[in-house]
Amino acid sequence: MRHAPLFLALALALPALAAGADTPAPADDTNQNDTNQNDAPATPDGGEDGDAQTTRTLGTITVTGVRPTSLPTQIPTTMEGITGDEAEATINAIDAEDVLKYFPSLLVRKRYVGDFDHAVLATRASGTGNSARSLVYADGILLSNLLGNGASFTPRWGLVAPEEIARVDVLYGPFSAAYPGNSVGAVVDYVTRMPQSFEAHAKLSHHHQDFELYRTRDSYGSTQASASIGDRWGAFSAWLAVNRLDSEGHPMVFANLLQSSGTTGSGTPVTGAVAGRNPRNQPWYLLGATSIVETEQEHAKLKLAYDFSDDLRLSYTFGTWRNDVFRDSETWLRDAAGNPVYSGNVLIDGRRYAVPATAISLQQADLEHRMHGLALKRSSGKTLDFTLAVSRYDYVRDRVRSPTVARPIADTGGAGRIADSDGTGWRSANAHLVWRPNDAHVVEFGVQDDRFTLDTEVRDTSDWQRGAPGARFSAFGGKAALTGVFAQDTWRWSERWTGTFGLRFDRWRAHDGLLANATTVARFAGRSETALSPKAALAFAFTPDTSLQASVGRAVRFPTVSELYQGSLVAGSVVNNDPNLKAERSTTSELSLVHALDNGRLRATVFHERTRDALYSQTNVLVTPNITNIQNVGAIRTTGIELAGEWRALGIEGLELTGSVTFADSIIRENPNFPASEGKWQPRVPRWRANLLASYAPSAQWQFTAGARYSGKQFNTLDNSDPNGDAYTGTSPFFVMDLRARWRPTEHWGLALGVDNLNDRTYWNFHPYTQRTWVAELRYDWR
Repeated sequence: MRHAPLFLALALALPALAAGADTPAPADDTNQNDTNQNDAPATPDGGEDGDAQTTRTLGTITVTGVRPTSLPTQIPTTMEGITGDEAEATINAIDAEDVLKYFPSLLVRKRYVGDFDHAVLATRASGTGNSARSLVYADGILLSNLLGNGASFTPRWGLVAPEEIARVDVLYGPFSAAYPGNSVGAVVDYVTRMPQSFEAHAKLSHHHQDFELYRTRDSYGSTQASASIGDRWGAFSAWLAVNRLDSEGHPMVFANLLQSSGTTGSGTPVTGAVAGRNPRNQPWYLLGATSIVETEQEHAKLKLAYDFSDDLRLSYTFGTWRNDVFRDSETWLRDAAGNPVYSGNVLIDGRRYAVPATAISLQQADLEHRMHGLALKRSSGKTLDFTLAVSRYDYVRDRVRSPTVARPIADTGGAGRIADSDGTGWRSANAHLVWRPNDAHVVEFGVQDDRFTLDTEVRDTSDWQRGAPGARFSAFGGKAALTGVFAQDTWRWSERWTGTFGLRFDRWRAHDGLLANATTVARFAGRSETALSPKAALAFAFTPDTSLQASVGRAVRFPTVSELYQGSLVAGSVVNNDPNLKAERSTTSELSLVHALDNGRLRATVFHERTRDALYSQTNVLVTPNITNIQNVGAIRTTGIELAGEWRALGIEGLELTGSVTFADSIIRENPNFPASEGKWQPRVPRWRANLLASYAPSAQWQFTAGARYSGKQFNTLDNSDPNGDAYTGTSPFFVMDLRARWRPTEHWGLALGVDNLNDRTYWNFHPYTQRTWVAELRYDWR
């Protein structure tokens, strides 16, 4: 699929050849809350007076009526969006993150249906190992897990069900002073539904995957059921939604041994090991499949709102998410009698290998997380508006049990460990004031305070399945706080020029850090730092349909609690962590040409980012012995171009096409601790990304969709020493196709059939993604 980016680029360009220059103002669908804003943010005088009128000024769009997003749409910079109705019609959206599947330059590392702990969001200049370089919100509540940065600190996607989404919008880059430095990649804003009158919804879906990899050949399925009900009684409205998912995931991890580690000696002769090459092209054996996830997730959300007036609302949100997890495993090794072998000294091709007791093991988890959000918001679009909001996210129960004994003993019990993260979580409070002195001027002020607590303790137990916690094995934890103050001014000073200028001041503190083993506790001194982050964006309108937008912003991403304090103690000395890590400092800029067509729009964006002191796990080769931990990488430079567009009614009524192509050259420029990485590609940032989505609705009852997604060659290591991406722990290119057909025979009933990865591509991002997955949905809507 080497030519896939070129193919998609041509597909994007061809419809523009037949497009006219005169562009009517797009229609506003107030029922869907659709701003139709894709890269067309509102002008500064964008009111919210309920008239539901749309106008175009300076190549941008102003939408009046209830504000559909919390993103600062007045800033003339890149934004993309999709409504919940559009996503339901065109995307096999099993989980909330699936709605982002076709956004330009975005990728979510979702490995299986219901992936709750590794679904990291990647952006233009950040890979799927950089979870703290983006922000995800739902109704103003922070879902990003900023306790750490990596695969296990993913946004809490499970607190949003696809059926409750009104729309999703994405702000690309750190160009709004209202957000902290974690916005360097993107800000994702989910807006969920609130009723205007009585409505009820129910959905039942099933997903099926036939999976073949190495010696694993099996079928995995999942079933999802959801229901919601809402109504409005005068000034008061309420919404209740529940969702349950039972999912079987394919294997995530594969036990392995380098062939070169074999020795002479005695052991159990076995068969079944799979010979292959690892990402570094070293010969190895794969022994079995582990982390075969069975997850039962329950999600419930209650939303209440009271409107004191047409533009003043008090709202409360409560969400709870429960998850029972069992990670199964299978061994491919068999002794001479055909019995499974899980551990011990084994003979493979005449050489002896030691298989650890936990190499092919089990695990179970019991999780319950809750969130609360309270907001008072005035949204008049007139002289003075404001938002006062507080939210809290709690790990009410978060316990993971693992055996330390080998199977088959572990099947019924035996010694193990319990990792307890109860009490971990974060809370946020912010105040945001919007002042409009005149129709051409918007001034914003705000204060934000976020606090994070990480508390994890691992204890031994005599029975890993049911036993009580015993002696401490290890512990780590700490707290961090980020307080920010910002001011931002958007001003249209002529018919052609609009500008936004902002400044953010942050004060960051880390304290109460600790690291412990069975006998020793190490405590770390507190730290405090401050940072200034200026922002600027300008737009110049050549014509009412064509504008040039330029944005620049500085982002300071402070180390997370986990990056600072998660490590280990060996002989009383701290290893594998550095409590003195520097903050990441990024300067990001972009230049966009946006052109509105009579049947869509086109955008070309050139972007550049330079990050100093990027935070990565690497080996410091300048010290003896070498140390591998989270370290600062001197400088990473990313330069690229993004082409995006959408077209409607391309000679066929009901046909719509959207797509994008992104090229990114992301290079490590300085890294004195690991010189072998200098001049190499940043991990998990491919040169090419592309997607294309074609949707055809021949009638109000039928809609057909075909999509294609492409990602080019990439690496998982800083020194790019893993050229074999098509292997476990590798990161491979991929080209996959998706289909969806939806039929609504009546106003209330709907049926959808779809397939993701139609071409059944086996591809990797350390773990394998899903292979061909079929989706069937039945839903009922009453409005």
